Amino acid sequence: MPPSIIRPARADEFDEIARAWMESWVSTGLSQASDKLLADLRARLPREIENGWTLFVADDRGTIAGMLALHLSKSYLDQLMVVPAYQGQSLGRQLLTFTRQHLPDEIRLRCVRENEKAWRWYEREGFVFEKEELNPLTGFMMKCYRWTKG
Repeated sequence: MPPSIIRPARADEFDEIARAWMESWVSTGLSQASDKLLADLRARLPREIENGWTLFVADDRGTIAGMLALHLSKSYLDQLMVVPAYQGQSLGRQLLTFTRQHLPDEIRLRCVRENEKAWRWYEREGFVFEKEELNPLTGFMMKCYRWTKG
């Protein structure tokens, strides 16, 4: 697969980004697709941007292939998702490389404990487990990770 272009997301893409986000989240087996989930994700995008997200998309010739949400001031990777049709093609690694360019010294993130595929991938990518904590909004137990340069 040729590399996707990673670029800032546009507000006119929020519907497509929310659909891609839902497809990726549902692929974990932790939720089922629904109109309510789609509406919640769609509503969350502008709210999170207002609260500090810098939102990027992986654009494959006009198709949203992935999403990346960073809190740059907090050195925090909030969301990294790849649409299932693009998984296993190194797009996640491309998004993580992009993240390391923007957060070169330290990256913190949380991952749902039951999403073993994701947290094992972060561990292979050099992230170190620090603790678990409950997400009071979702009820999911979260694994907290940190990566530092060097």
